[in-house]
Amino acid sequence: MYVVRPVELADIAALEALATVSMPGVHTLPKTRDKIAASVERSIASFAAHVDIPSEESYLFVLESCADGSIAGTAAIFASAGSNGTYFSFRNDVIQQVSRDLNISHSVHALTLCSELTAYSQLSGFFVRNMDQVGLEAALLSRARLLFAVLAPHRFGDRFFVPLAGITDADGQSPFWDALGRKFFQMDFLDAERVIGGARNRTLIVELMPHYPVYVPLLPGDAQAAMGQIHPSGEPAFNLLTEEGFEADDYIDIFDGGPILQAHKNSLRSFSGSMTRKVVAGVLPSRAGLKVNYAIASGAEQRFRAVTFACDALEATDTVGLPRELLDALQVAAGDNVICVRI
Repeated sequence: MYVVRPVELADIAALEALATVSMPGVHTLPKTRDKIAASVERSIASFAAHVDIPSEESYLFVLESCADGSIAGTAAIFASAGSNGTYFSFRNDVIQQVSRDLNISHSVHALTLCSELTAYSQLSGFFVRNMDQVGLEAALLSRARLLFAVLAPHRFGDRFFVPLAGITDADGQSPFWDALGRKFFQMDFLDAERVIGGARNRTLIVELMPHYPVYVPLLPGDAQAAMGQIHPSGEPAFNLLTEEGFEADDYIDIFDGGPILQAHKNSLRSFSGSMTRKVVAGVLPSRAGLKVNYAIASGAEQRFRAVTFACDALEATDTVGLPRELLDALQVAAGDNVICVRI
């Protein structure tokens, strides 16, 4: 059994170990102990903050084994992307070219540097050790951060997005970057990422990146093929996110060309399908015999916990019966409220 909870200072060593096995590049864990510690401290401060308007808060969650206390994964959510600047991405556009003299009309795919995702809430840092061997716990980790947003809507925006790592080769180099970004930054992909620190809101981006539309047919074939494509390690996360309700196609990352998924919260299952239920101690007798898997989250912002539980469908009842081990994992008691959503 696993529980998703906010990160703690005691988790820093475990996160450092996870960082050594996570994929290179962006959208993953910080790589050094100092940066990991800073991320943990920032998260702790964000959970403790009294928030009226989403700003620079970031919330980091860990997937913990209830059996031995080991940390098997992480996921994060930023309250407002670009809160201390502007979040840049490429928007996929279609430019119409028309010549009446030649009786020619056609459409051209173009990329336009934009800041439209600024102030959206951003999901990031999703990583699970041995992803190919895990089951519902990966879905729980991905969804738990959204359930926290359901519990604390004042901490987040109405729209969410998720950048996923794009195609890179065995050496961590990106064909999309080599065709475009390298021309303006004059450095390798991984060197540029180290300089920018994975951020997409630095002033130097707007200083160096092209301000006019980039005509996609002018890019090399391998760069075009990489646009909107996911690094193989990101496919499980992509599947979880599209099942949640996120959609791709509108935006891609300005560095590696990876897809950026986005959605309004009302289109996400965690928001539209979540139910508040009162806790009953002990598993209730089965009414139908057909079990449904749910993600269940405790209803307190400062003591957020989430677990999975298989039980009868909860849509027709106002209670959920939980065994002692789940009551302990969620830190709830009989009579408390939890939120539940099918997983």
